[in-house]
Amino acid sequence: MEIFQYDFMQRAFIAGIIIAIIASVGGSFVVLKRYSLITETLAHSALVGVAIGLVAGVSPIAVAVVVALVSAWSIEYLRSYFNIYSDSILAIFLSGSLALAIVIVSLAGAFNTSLFSYLFGSILSVSTEELWIMGGAGTVALLLLLGFYKEFYFIAFDEEVAQVSGIRVTFFNFLLITIVAVIIALSIRVVGTLLIGALMVIPTVSALQYKKGFGATIWLALLFSLSAVIVGMLLSYYFALPSGAVIVLVILLIFMISLLVNRHS
Repeated sequence: MEIFQYDFMQRAFIAGIIIAIIASVGGSFVVLKRYSLITETLAHSALVGVAIGLVAGVSPIAVAVVVALVSAWSIEYLRSYFNIYSDSILAIFLSGSLALAIVIVSLAGAFNTSLFSYLFGSILSVSTEELWIMGGAGTVALLLLLGFYKEFYFIAFDEEVAQVSGIRVTFFNFLLITIVAVIIALSIRVVGTLLIGALMVIPTVSALQYKKGFGATIWLALLFSLSAVIVGMLLSYYFALPSGAVIVLVILLIFMISLLVNRHS
């Protein structure tokens, strides 16, 4: 196909597939935990890192990972030790992060096309170096998610029962939130800060409509996520449309189809 004759398109497809895999698997545990808003919150926190990186002249993705991790650990600490409602903490961090990012770029006069690309994604400009980082970090994240599959599932399903059963709930909560933070920070280059939540949440919500077991739900979410990325990339190429936005629209279409197919079940 003509589309694969270009190196930047090859890198874009590889990056999209990597993110689709780790986002759908990680998102499955987040959705089951009823913690979906964490994706949007950490995406806005990562945007602060991007803003700092652009202003300071260092790697925006590297700083985004650090800021996202600090935010994730802070959120989990407040949730675990101060008994503050999860949705309240997330709302505070979401609005605060966005405000801080705007102030940083405004003071530095750095609101340019570079920051715009992180808001809405710029998968076509992914470099080979970024691809290696995504591949390496994505592999580690996936191995951790699969290696501690039972613990993450048990905690997401019922934290209190998991605690009584001897599972180190606090440790695994921090581990899961760390993995999610890294996934989100890496994903904003592909679909952008404003759209990453959709890539992590909607495939799993779509898969849940089929009312299968959790393992089957993860596989369905993975299938939906990969399909959305591949179809979205093809549509964006041939119709000259923004890749990240088209990918999310395809995911939404899959969700609506899933609702219609399962409306009587």
